[in-house]
Amino acid sequence: MSDFDVKDARKTFVGPGFVLADVDPASTPGLKGGKNKVAEENSEIDAQLYELQQKLYANHRSGIKVGNVLLVLQGMDTSGKGGIIKHSVGVLDPQGVKLASFGVPTDEEKAHDFLWRIRKQLPDNGMVGVFDRSHYEDVLIHRVEGWANEQVLTERYEAIRQFEKELVAGGTKIIKVMLHISKQFQKDNLLERLENPAKYWKYNPGDLDTRSKWDAYQEAYQIALTETSTEDAPWYCIPSDNKQYARMAVKYLLLGALEDMNLSWPPADFDVEEQKAKLEAMD
Repeated sequence: MSDFDVKDARKTFVGPGFVLADVDPASTPGLKGGKNKVAEENSEIDAQLYELQQKLYANHRSGIKVGNVLLVLQGMDTSGKGGIIKHSVGVLDPQGVKLASFGVPTDEEKAHDFLWRIRKQLPDNGMVGVFDRSHYEDVLIHRVEGWANEQVLTERYEAIRQFEKELVAGGTKIIKVMLHISKQFQKDNLLERLENPAKYWKYNPGDLDTRSKWDAYQEAYQIALTETSTEDAPWYCIPSDNKQYARMAVKYLLLGALEDMNLSWPPADFDVEEQKAKLEAMD
C-alpha cells in the first residue's frame, strides 16, 4: 500500500484563489513518510509507469488511435527540469518519448506566430511528449523584460488557452508542471555548479541577471498560472526544494494520466494459432 496520497498530490493544481507565494518550496504535500519513503515510493511506481507507457507505445506502433501525453516543465533556473527528465521520464521506454527543449527562438521561428515552433514538436498518437520550457516562455520572459505590452500578453494567454483546448479535444493528456523552488535553493545550486568543474557547462553567467529579477518572475508565474490553468489543462505547482519529492510527484502525475487513458494491449493482426503451428513445424 502506497504512503503517497495521489489525490493530495493533485491538490497542488492551480485553482481559484491560488497564491504562489503561499506555496512552501520545501513542503511535500501528499507524502506520508520521510526521505527513505520518498526513495522507496520512487522505485515502486517505475514498473507501473513503464508497463502503461509500453501499452501506449504498442498502440502507436500498431496504428491504433489512443491519444498521447504531453508533459510541460517550467521553472526558474536550477529548478530541476533536467532531473525530472532523467529520473522521472527516464524510466520510460525512450522509443516512445519525444523530448523538445525550447531556448531562444531562431530567426525563422521569430518570423512566425509564437506557437508555430511549439506545434512542430507535439507528440504523435501513442507517444509521451516532454517540453523542457515551452510556449509559456513567451508570457514569462516577455512580461519580465517588457518585450510585450499588456494587450499582447492578454492575447497570448487566450491563444494558449485555445491551443491547449484544441490539443485536449484531439486526445492529448496535458500535464503542466511548475517546479517551485526557493531563492536560497537556487543560490545553493548555482554555487555547487561553480565549485565543481564537471558542472561548469551547466552554469550560465546570464542566470545571475535572471536571478536579480526573482520577484518579477514570481509575479509573472503567478499571472501565467492563474490565467492558463483550466479544467482540461490544469497547472500543478510542485514544491521542488526536495528534488526526490518533486521527481516522485511528477511520476505520479504521469501515472495518473496514463491510467485515465484506460489503455490495453493492441490485438494481433494475424492468426496467433496459425503462427504457432508454423513455428513448431520449423527446424
